[in-house]
Amino acid sequence: MELEVRFGQNSVRQALLGGLRTALLSLKAAGCGMVYLDGSFVTAKDHPADFDGCWDLAGVDPGLIDPVLLRFENQRAMQKLKFGGELFPSNAKADQAGTRFLQFFQIDKYTGASKGILAIDLGGLS
Repeated sequence: MELEVRFGQNSVRQALLGGLRTALLSLKAAGCGMVYLDGSFVTAKDHPADFDGCWDLAGVDPGLIDPVLLRFENQRAMQKLKFGGELFPSNAKADQAGTRFLQFFQIDKYTGASKGILAIDLGGLS
């Protein structure tokens, strides 16, 4: 996976990639076609604590997703424990203003400026 080549330069990142891959495979099996990553994991930071992202709901059968990916209580503790990061439905509300996660992740939290995120097409994931 191209993601592993680009972001797997040390053991911390490789461990996070392992958990992310497990989550992505579950989402793909449920019909998800696209996931978006944000946060320090998709930067040059040597030792990010986790990954953050959201997944497109189009075509997804929620009954086929790993149920941990649908658990958001306790600051997503179950997701972080199982996968090493957290993934939200892209259309879920990210803040009190009602901003959806897909848009929320494209706004710099310090400056309010627009920023890019990483899109992962799950079509080629095996």
